[in-house]
Amino acid sequence: MESFLQIQNNERLARADIPHLPFFQFRNEMLAFAKDGAQVVQFFAYEEEGSMKMLAVMRTDKLYVAGCDAPEDDKFPALTAESEKFHMFEREIGEQYGLKAEGHPWLKMVRYHKNYTGKKDVFDNDYSQDIPGNYPYFTVDGETVHEVAVGPVHAGIIEPGHFRFQCCGERVFHLEIQLGYQHRGVEKLFESVPFKRLPIIAETIAGDTTIGHNLCQAQAIESLADLKVDEGASIVRTIALEMERIANHIGDLGALSLDVAFNPPAAYFGRIRGEYLNLSQILGGNRFGRGLVRPGGVTHIMGDEQRQLLSEKLAELTPEVEHVNDLIFSAPSVMARFDDTGTVPYENAEKIGLVGYAGRACGLSYDARVSFPTECYADLPANSNARTDGDVCSRATVRREEIMHSTAIINTLLEKKVDAASYIPPEVNLAPDSFVVSVNEAWRGEVSHCILTDGNGDILRYKVKDPSFHNWTGLALSLRDTGISDFPLCNKSFNLSYCGFDI
Repeated sequence: MESFLQIQNNERLARADIPHLPFFQFRNEMLAFAKDGAQVVQFFAYEEEGSMKMLAVMRTDKLYVAGCDAPEDDKFPALTAESEKFHMFEREIGEQYGLKAEGHPWLKMVRYHKNYTGKKDVFDNDYSQDIPGNYPYFTVDGETVHEVAVGPVHAGIIEPGHFRFQCCGERVFHLEIQLGYQHRGVEKLFESVPFKRLPIIAETIAGDTTIGHNLCQAQAIESLADLKVDEGASIVRTIALEMERIANHIGDLGALSLDVAFNPPAAYFGRIRGEYLNLSQILGGNRFGRGLVRPGGVTHIMGDEQRQLLSEKLAELTPEVEHVNDLIFSAPSVMARFDDTGTVPYENAEKIGLVGYAGRACGLSYDARVSFPTECYADLPANSNARTDGDVCSRATVRREEIMHSTAIINTLLEKKVDAASYIPPEVNLAPDSFVVSVNEAWRGEVSHCILTDGNGDILRYKVKDPSFHNWTGLALSLRDTGISDFPLCNKSFNLSYCGFDI
């Protein structure tokens, strides 16, 4: 990356210091970087004073940033034609700002909304962006081929999403996933609401990732407003993020057991998950972490009483968790369903940039807690993964390992008797003409928030990326040449967010 600027996680930069390249130099350097193994953290467009611009954040073991002016004719040769890593990003840029990635092999809408600039639809398809319906799904021809459509309305409380399978008998040739049914315009809300509402919106991007998203938002604002966070608040934030990780992994391991008709672990883990949610309430006053993390600190102080309650309950729950995991992973009937099911090879995982436990289960070692540590993570041990075959069993095993690793982290932090300062909502003035990108390892994987401010210190562009933005494509690939009856199992092994994707 000859011209890209190396940056730090949560580092505030003057926008004038970000390299602004000619478009084709910008494009070529990103492609060269991706070919050498770099992944995309952010790649988006924005409008300023009637001019369209683009900005990218790439990562190796470091972060890099650069920008450019968009081509004047609103068209550019697709990077996706040469590297799959840009696939979703270019589709989103087309939908949001009417910039067309020509030659993109899969140029379709991401969510259902008109682009921000009022430009003409770039997708060249005969359907309305206002009404979900006439979406051009991929089809497979042949006398023995049949199509199965599932959703967007599902049984129970699952969120809306449509799954279109092309099958021959039970074998899946191709799965296409279409989301966007609950697009809320989160990014535009961030740019228009009063400052005090920013954390409330961040907490609801994905309800099961309250801490992950709100931590990114808080850290980005702290960087732009030069707010300092004391050690006690960092300890509480780190514990909260790990507690969120444990609760979700436990819930999903129980659900995986249920999907293979092994009901006892599902019942046990359903109850145990509730116990961890209750621990989150002891820590921050809410079972799902809402209202705890705010720019400048945390709203609840963890005193000796809370430390004791958390320590005692963790000591009680940890052997129960280990016992239930032993039930799951020692059952031959369970392993027969988990092993070699829904496999995503390392090569494909790297090409599409899988993140989080889905990526680590394929052998991609990336963990933002290690590569770009925030809060207390620089002083905490990293996790390791014993099984990385890319199948359901690997994804389940990584979750099991992360539960125990997170438990050890929390116990370590509870031994540090450092109280957070009393939280007083600060007067916030964001630095003008500035940039910051925040990266954290939420329970599904890499969450990133990026903020650009204008000359008055107002938010010019707020960009959100949930790990599901990378990983839905991985779920589709996991169904290739797999029985359609294994879809619920594969789906739960990823357990991706609909609303985190739809934003």
